Amino acid sequence: MANGRTKQHRSVSPVVELPARAEFARDVTKRECEELARFRYGLRRFLRFSEIAVRRANLRPQQYQLLLVVRGSFPERDWVTIGEAAERLQIRHNSAVGLVDRCEKLGILRREPHPVDRRAIVLKLTEAGEELLRLLVPLHRDELTQLSSLLEIPRSPIA
Repeated sequence: MANGRTKQHRSVSPVVELPARAEFARDVTKRECEELARFRYGLRRFLRFSEIAVRRANLRPQQYQLLLVVRGSFPERDWVTIGEAAERLQIRHNSAVGLVDRCEKLGILRREPHPVDRRAIVLKLTEAGEELLRLLVPLHRDELTQLSSLLEIPRSPIA
């Protein structure tokens, strides 16, 4: 910036700091690039499949992701706070509130008082939300099985 200050980057997750060029200590192998390209292709195919499947169920992808977050984030409970949902979705709190509002209007999610903290609320699925998961989760699991060879985790480079 002209005034000598750097622009603040506001992000949900920490900004990845890249090393200076001189710090790139090793060559990158063709195999590494192939593995990462394959993995990213598999991710992209899965995300595209998911987007299409979710839209066919009359949802937006983030709405489906929120249902998964509520149902699957914590083994010991069937709810999340809005802050937890925002973190899991990697969105800002105010964006999560808007997403929750839209899901609540669709009847797939509800707000309830927090079981311990009277100042807070929690998010729970409605029966309609549960039904959507019963429809969509098996489709996603089947697609993951189909893409499993593309989604193998790339190995660490050989030193």
